[in-house]
Amino acid sequence: MAALLIVLAALYGAVAGVSLPRAHYRLSVEPWEPWRSAGPCGHALVGWLGRGRCGECGERYAPGALWWAGVTGAVCAGFAAVAGARPELAVWLLAAPVAVLLAGVDRSVRRLPDVLTLPLAAGVALLLGLAALIPGSAGSWPGALLGGAALGGCYLVLFLIHPSGMGFGDVKLALGLGCALGWYGWQVLFLGAFAGLLLGSLHGTALLLTRRAARGTALALGPFMLAGAWLGLLLGGATGT
Repeated sequence: MAALLIVLAALYGAVAGVSLPRAHYRLSVEPWEPWRSAGPCGHALVGWLGRGRCGECGERYAPGALWWAGVTGAVCAGFAAVAGARPELAVWLLAAPVAVLLAGVDRSVRRLPDVLTLPLAAGVALLLGLAALIPGSAGSWPGALLGGAALGGCYLVLFLIHPSGMGFGDVKLALGLGCALGWYGWQVLFLGAFAGLLLGSLHGTALLLTRRAARGTALALGPFMLAGAWLGLLLGGATGT
């Protein structure tokens, strides 16, 4: 049963991932620019979900669907492997494609769009509240809400102290990640948040050492926050705290 659940979660993630390239391309713009409505070839883009290839001329404008399917499928399979059939698994699976899309956009243009971060935070908080009503859940909804407030508050303080070191989008992302991590308790919240900062710091150090970035260069922190949160949720789901 556990193996079947992992396979189904991976398939779901792969199918969801295939639909992300178009949204990634349309959202990967600077803050002052409107969302893209046409491909590089000039042909209009219909809808937000779909492959990253023009339907009229066939020109590719985003990474291939295979990459998105693999990453999203692996993320979902990891959740299924540790959370099992507990109610919160549905929340993690619904949030996973949004998280992967956010990581991709931030990596491309160092931006975390409000149209993704705010619904993610609200959706995770609401859905975890519903999951808490179902027997078999392994977390705490009040803990999730407190976790969102705590992590969001910490990132807000960091932003106010050093605004050039992170964007306000990171603060908004922290709200949703804090809710998810707080579901499993304060220890998981701390470990997930610390892992994200550690991964980001290691990446920045590696760029400095290889001279691919200079001091003061703006780096995308979102992908590392999301990766750290994923690791924290895997720990929380495995321990069932």
